[in-house]
Amino acid sequence: MKKIIAIAILSSLIITSCGGDKKEKTAELPAIPVKVNGKLDTNNSPFVTASGKIEAENSANLSTRMMGYVTKVHVKVGQNVRAGQLLVSVNNTDLQAKKAQVDASIIQAQAAYNNAKKDYDRFVNLFAQQSASQKELDDMTARYEMAKAGLEAAKQMRNEIQAQFSYSNITAPFSGVVTNTFIKEGDMANPGMPLVSVEGASKLQVTAMVSESDIANVKQGMAVKINIKSLNKVVSGRVSEISLSAKNTGGQYLVKVNLDKSDKSILSGMFVNVQFPVEKTAVTNTASSERLLIPSIALVKQGQLTGVYTVVNGKTAILRWLRLGKTYGNQIEVLSGLTANEAYIISAEGKLFNGAKVNVQ
Repeated sequence: MKKIIAIAILSSLIITSCGGDKKEKTAELPAIPVKVNGKLDTNNSPFVTASGKIEAENSANLSTRMMGYVTKVHVKVGQNVRAGQLLVSVNNTDLQAKKAQVDASIIQAQAAYNNAKKDYDRFVNLFAQQSASQKELDDMTARYEMAKAGLEAAKQMRNEIQAQFSYSNITAPFSGVVTNTFIKEGDMANPGMPLVSVEGASKLQVTAMVSESDIANVKQGMAVKINIKSLNKVVSGRVSEISLSAKNTGGQYLVKVNLDKSDKSILSGMFVNVQFPVEKTAVTNTASSERLLIPSIALVKQGQLTGVYTVVNGKTAILRWLRLGKTYGNQIEVLSGLTANEAYIISAEGKLFNGAKVNVQ
């Protein structure tokens, strides 16, 4: 029994000694040099921003009104096409049969019409010579009009078949680029199902959603700056359309901006920040004068959480989670999680972690 107690005490001493070594090593870590900002920037930004996406001014998802197997896809994704170029062919064997039937009915109707017209002309002459009664002329006139109507109906049926052929041969409505193909050869095409997506490559525009607090400051024709994040590029544009209702857009207003110049590096679907210039007097009269902004480089992201390192007692870094608002250039609005008199770390010369010692430069 005494041996067991002795072993337990010895093990405890070893564990305590190891823990002490770890604490001593942590304490021995040098302080990380950091730069801090002791107060949030509350200055008004000269612009308001809205997130948006670049889209082609002309875009269409092409589909068919008829059901059938796809016999040929004539284009590939990324291919340039011209207006009227054949894109997809759908099996139209049944339409070919209907067209043959319609052509036969037109020949039949044409023959009946020619015969009725000759009889009608003959009875008109006989009636003028008083060799035919009024009743006979009326009957022949009715027969002639019926034959004429039958021929016209047959021709209209041919027009209907020709229209259906246009749905079996899908063509480009405008010149542009094929951005997607939703079907391949042998698949069944159903009415309304998209087959090919085409976008016009000549003109690009930005669609952005602006909040109700800022929409009053956005005007038609306003010159704006468009920050393309992925390209690290800023281009200019002008507001072309402003929606006057937010009923179907989640409380935000749709604004469209046309790019002043097109660039091959700018592609449809890229996300952007649109900067709308706003006069300082207009901003001062709103609640935006109380916005608390911090630079985006100070933020730390872990999964879906975003925070910032604060400085406690002037020497310890503590991670503070934040709730963020809108983006203003390279600054982000803080809604909660930080107060104006708290110091937060902007940059560090080492890897920060909770409880790390820091040396404020």
